[in-house]
Amino acid sequence: MDENAVSVENKQYIVVKLDDEQFGIEIGYVDNIVRMENPTRVPKAQPYFLGVINLRGEIVPVMSLRLKFEMDMKEPTSATRIIIIKTEQNAKLGIVVDEVREVVTLSEEDVEKNAFDSSKEEPSSLTGVGKYGETLISLLNIASLLNDIDSD
Repeated sequence: MDENAVSVENKQYIVVKLDDEQFGIEIGYVDNIVRMENPTRVPKAQPYFLGVINLRGEIVPVMSLRLKFEMDMKEPTSATRIIIIKTEQNAKLGIVVDEVREVVTLSEEDVEKNAFDSSKEEPSSLTGVGKYGETLISLLNIASLLNDIDSD
């Protein structure tokens, strides 16, 4: 391979929906996708944490992306899923989404990273916006979401 060639990195994202908005989760973070179940509430947790579930003997905290993003809560449907995210430390976090859509591949050229104001002290929940055909997909900053469980 030519050393001067510019390599364009492609990444795969699972596209999920909250209302009419689409969000992308980098596929490397996704451990599992499970049907919605009622989490056991944990006292004094952040309001966007719904509680914990028992996933094959492992206790997993579950976060509502709707509440995290200050959207109205709505009743789960047959399409509601919990995306199980795995961290580098092998901890897991469940993220409730309205629907899982598809897996898409985006190149670096398809992602606009400067779409958000990075002057805030708190890291953004989004890393950028991906362009997939005519569709815009807000790309979730999983590290930022995982910091929420570490800081509670």
